[in-house]
Amino acid sequence: MKRVRSVRWNTLQITAVGFLGVIFLGGVLLYLPVSNTQPIAFADALFTSVTSVCVTGLVTVVPASQFTLFGKAILLLLIQIGGLGVIACAALFFLLLRRRITLRERVVLQEAYGAQRLGGIVRMVRKVIIGTLTVEGGGAVLYAFQFVPEYGAVRGIWYSVFHSVSAFCNAGIDILGENSLADYAVNPIVNITTILLIILSGIGFMVWFDIIENTKELIHREVPGRWWFTRLRLHSKLAIIMTLALITAGTLFVFAAEYHNPETIGKMSLGEKLMASVFQSVTTRTAGFYTVSQGALHEESKLFCSILMFIGGSPGGTAGGVKTTTFAMLFLACLTFVRGGNDTECMGRRISVANFRTGFCVVMVAFAAFVTGMIAILVIEPDSIPLVNILYEAASAVGTVGLSADLTPQLSRASQAVLMIMMYIGRLGPLTLVLTFAGKSHPRDRIRRLPKEQIMVG
Repeated sequence: MKRVRSVRWNTLQITAVGFLGVIFLGGVLLYLPVSNTQPIAFADALFTSVTSVCVTGLVTVVPASQFTLFGKAILLLLIQIGGLGVIACAALFFLLLRRRITLRERVVLQEAYGAQRLGGIVRMVRKVIIGTLTVEGGGAVLYAFQFVPEYGAVRGIWYSVFHSVSAFCNAGIDILGENSLADYAVNPIVNITTILLIILSGIGFMVWFDIIENTKELIHREVPGRWWFTRLRLHSKLAIIMTLALITAGTLFVFAAEYHNPETIGKMSLGEKLMASVFQSVTTRTAGFYTVSQGALHEESKLFCSILMFIGGSPGGTAGGVKTTTFAMLFLACLTFVRGGNDTECMGRRISVANFRTGFCVVMVAFAAFVTGMIAILVIEPDSIPLVNILYEAASAVGTVGLSADLTPQLSRASQAVLMIMMYIGRLGPLTLVLTFAGKSHPRDRIRRLPKEQIMVG
């Protein structure tokens, strides 16, 4: 038992230090003259590396004009590493070299992916990598229908590959210009492709495998069709339902709030307004691309989108935030208390107390990072900056979203440093970060139980 715990702690430390190492190396590579069309400050290069590895998308420079082809290739590599994770990329390197993955390395992979069993972990990682490359390839093909006719074969294919990887990894970094995908706000190909890539990556790899397995059984007529959804794991059900619910809620809210706003969707046709609203809702799943100006959104839209960004996507994927299943579990726990129940139940299953404690810790740490970062920026920056814009930027950073109210480039270096820390916390995971630096508990704390006493709450 002692040895397993040591491996687990090493896993957390390896993950934390691994991301820092990749970030620093990326910053150095992006700082090189060969990576830039014009001189760049190391702080900007480091910020770009952080936002790439943490798959956020907040930028202080315009990648399209700042970086050369070599620099953009480095960006693409950093985004891919950040999306898959340092541990998975190391495993991919070992697999390519046909090097045997040791038991300790398998335990590290298990901890990194949160797998329930050690057996088959290498096979699962191989499936994740193959699935990622397959979906990214499919997205590149779809993008090519737009970019190849527009930019030519070579440049169009390069743009297609880059933005497919960026969309799937939920990075939201583009090399088209200063306005992200705003020039394609009413383009169905770009919109639908980006939406599909964001949803597929944000739903989580475990949900992928669960859906594929149950679909195979349905095709082979091993189970009746009406059992397809009911046979999914509780995690998959919650992830799917919450994703659909949040996307729908976000779409309806943005559509209603921005309907008459001429600076966002006010001048569009009804169908175009709906498409732009869907895209805005989906991109808050931590994607970072935008088709309408984020700075021009009404305050109520920014506030609502901040909540969506804080929740983020589902576990086990490339999305950030506190995760959809965590939010659902806490909501169900609250509902159980209101109804006078004892156990948190969902779809015929009981959610363990340990699950609830973990989820509660994740939300509290993430909220603490969000509030602390926001207050720090408020103290550093002048009072002329609207509070809602700083809130929007902070939620975007800690949720690794990348949507910006046109504020990040205007912030001071100190505020940008705060955003970098928040992005790192968001990508690494609040719980992972806390456990990495937490001290070891004393053995007696696991068995002792102190006298119980009630306190006043509420």
